Amino acid sequence: MPRSGEDARRRLRHAALELFAEHGFDHVTAAQIAERAGVTERTFFRHFPDKREVLFDGQDRLGAALSEAIGKAPPDLAPMQALRWAFSSAVETFEKSRQYAEPRQRVIAATPALQERELTKHVAIARVVAEALQRRGVEKQRSDLAAQTGLAILGGALTAWFADSSLGLGDYLDRGFAELYQLSQPIGVS
Repeated sequence: MPRSGEDARRRLRHAALELFAEHGFDHVTAAQIAERAGVTERTFFRHFPDKREVLFDGQDRLGAALSEAIGKAPPDLAPMQALRWAFSSAVETFEKSRQYAEPRQRVIAATPALQERELTKHVAIARVVAEALQRRGVEKQRSDLAAQTGLAILGGALTAWFADSSLGLGDYLDRGFAELYQLSQPIGVS
């Protein structure tokens, strides 16, 4: 995509987030987003099929990045270790996008239609992650379970990090995976 196209896309994402935060998702139109971004409504629709997708831009790139990282993980790692390795490799990307991701999450949390869309996107990413694990030789049922579990840990880490940034996202990921380990131990074993 030409540089000017990426700039318009970035401005549209920023304008949409501002308007959704100010007025609520349901009270904002694509035309208003385009106007705030300084582009035409036609330009908006060249970049996004509808106003929901502005908030989910990048999800496909995230899935591809995680899939690639899983493929590059050391071959001797167990499935959950490979996921931890892959998620850790994405921490810097998440941290760079915090300024957008945190308010985005608040808009989604306040809008049931967006929560539904987020679940759909989550399922798609889980499928990509599970397929990456399968390419490492993990059986389908196990790869599906690992992907869903790993993404739940990632989601919990992001939520905790948004609530308290005194620790880095990587620290919250470490805590989440450690908690999973503790949950699999007999009671009274640490």
